[in-house]
Amino acid sequence: MHVTTNAPHLLTIISTTLFLIGSAQQHQQPDASSCIHSERAALLSFRKGVTFDHTNRLATWHGQDCCRWKGVKCSNETGHVLELRLRSNDENALSGQISSSLLSLEHLEHLDLSGNCVVEYGKNIPSFLGSMKNLRYLNLSFIPSIGEVKNLQLLQYLSMRRVNLSQIFDWPQILNGIPSLRVIDFHGCSLYSAKQSLPHMNLTKLHKLELSSNSFYHEIAYSWFWKATSLKYLDLSDHGFFGEFHDALENMSSLQVLDLSFNNRHYNLSMKVFQNNLVMKGNYKNLCSLEILDLSFNGINGDINELIGRLPPCTWDKLQELQLGLNNFTGTLPNLMGHFTNLIILDLTDNNLIGSIPMELGYLSGLTTLHLGYNHLNGTVPTKIGGLANLISLDLSNNKFDGIITDEHFAGLISLKEINLASSNLKVVVGAHGFPPFRLQNARFASCTMGTPFPPWLELQNEITELDLSSNALIDKIPDWFWQTFSLATDIDISNNQLSGTLPADLSGMSCLMLNLSSNNLTGTIPQFPRNITTLDISRNSFAGPLPSIEAPQLKIVLMFSNQIGGTIPESFCTLKELLDLDLSSNALEGEIPHCFEFKDITFLQLSNNSLSGHFPAFLRKCTYLGFLDLGWNKLFGSLPEWIGEVTNYSFYD
Repeated sequence: MHVTTNAPHLLTIISTTLFLIGSAQQHQQPDASSCIHSERAALLSFRKGVTFDHTNRLATWHGQDCCRWKGVKCSNETGHVLELRLRSNDENALSGQISSSLLSLEHLEHLDLSGNCVVEYGKNIPSFLGSMKNLRYLNLSFIPSIGEVKNLQLLQYLSMRRVNLSQIFDWPQILNGIPSLRVIDFHGCSLYSAKQSLPHMNLTKLHKLELSSNSFYHEIAYSWFWKATSLKYLDLSDHGFFGEFHDALENMSSLQVLDLSFNNRHYNLSMKVFQNNLVMKGNYKNLCSLEILDLSFNGINGDINELIGRLPPCTWDKLQELQLGLNNFTGTLPNLMGHFTNLIILDLTDNNLIGSIPMELGYLSGLTTLHLGYNHLNGTVPTKIGGLANLISLDLSNNKFDGIITDEHFAGLISLKEINLASSNLKVVVGAHGFPPFRLQNARFASCTMGTPFPPWLELQNEITELDLSSNALIDKIPDWFWQTFSLATDIDISNNQLSGTLPADLSGMSCLMLNLSSNNLTGTIPQFPRNITTLDISRNSFAGPLPSIEAPQLKIVLMFSNQIGGTIPESFCTLKELLDLDLSSNALEGEIPHCFEFKDITFLQLSNNSLSGHFPAFLRKCTYLGFLDLGWNKLFGSLPEWIGEVTNYSFYD
């Protein structure tokens, strides 16, 4: 049988059916474009508790759709508020009280109130936050609290950065009671012990633990966190641990990052001596996931070969960062380093290492940082270093090398931005076969030998911000291109050479903050210096003529002694309100010292061996921080004022 249906009638039935279905669905769940009415009211109540919002961060909190408000995120399906992100810094912190209306946000999973002032000074956060049991992420950094979180059994992320928890002695037990935790950040919480007893470890999902900048003054092996064998990231930097590891690392097979840098106990920097040191003895055989190991600034003793030898072969091709600077490691650089094929950062600065640089380091093609400065390394630098195409920072300073750095050493360093060869006993002869391929930002060649003329290859290095060519035995005129090439540099030091000639008439357009031209053979008049300069040293040259009018309000140190500068001290010096050190001695200055001088913070004033005249300067009575004063060998007259005895800070007076 065939049934015939009128087409227009059928379309009407279908349209009506779809309309009814859509209406039913709208009654079952809210429109995803707007939030739940009760949750909107809860947010408005929270806003009412905010008494200070000077940057109007909550200005968008109006209108019906709270899901569009800044810091609020809702579910696309249900419209429930899932996240409240109100992280602040000092400039835009909210002040007030946390309203209990937040309990109405029953589906809230992410709450970030870090950096705000939403708790009265000396009080903890309201206990009702412990009832928000759907939370997965909680960031209360800088807000006093901890005990309230123990009931949040779904919590995965907890940050309490910079919260003083020094009186919470059972903090590990509280954390151990939240087995869902994956990330804990207790940076700078004034904790002093991590050796609490945890008979049973519940934190089996924990993969990141941040305990940096605390004061753990006990043996490291007895800390509770070694039982958290699921850890991948452990930051203990800025610590006070000491002693051996023993078997603490035996079961840390998942650990990828271990940061134990900077021991904050009493430390003699010049001697690199701690009262008690970390001792790198222990069982490392299962650290097969290790990618970053940072033990810098600990004063650790011992042969570096012993430490490297303890790292298991299973980590050789995984290790990416090895930072052992500022310790007391001895011995030669291990050839074994060549097996660390994925190494990106190698920092062995400031140890007691001897011997030569192994050629094998030149095969670590992924290296971006190679720092070997402040050791006792000798021999020649292998040319294989020149093949490290990814190298960004190279530091070989303060060693006892022999030989020459040539074009071959630089040939493949296409990524190099920072180089430090200062006091390395190396001679740098570059540019004979073309210029280097890199564009440096920081170049330190102090006390190297770079040849008699000024190095021409530097003309293309116009991205440099810090340049040190001091004590290089340069005998030449400063080339005309120098000032344009380094016009963006903030620090320039070409002192203690035999550079001659005059300076450009106007250097005010340069970016220099520190300019050191001292101990050369420069002549001519003194130019206008950069307006933002803070430290200027042109001493021990042969500059002549009058002092220029100086317009550099941030100048703190001015050293112009031992020149042939004549005329009077211009009153523009009176505008240098930040001045700390002024040395114009051994010149041909005359006239009176300007009466407008009011350097209230000045600590060093040296005007001796000139022809200055007039009475003893009265402004000195206001210079209460002055520690060194020398006005001798001038033509001052009269008697010393009675108040001179009131100024007791002088360590030298003439």
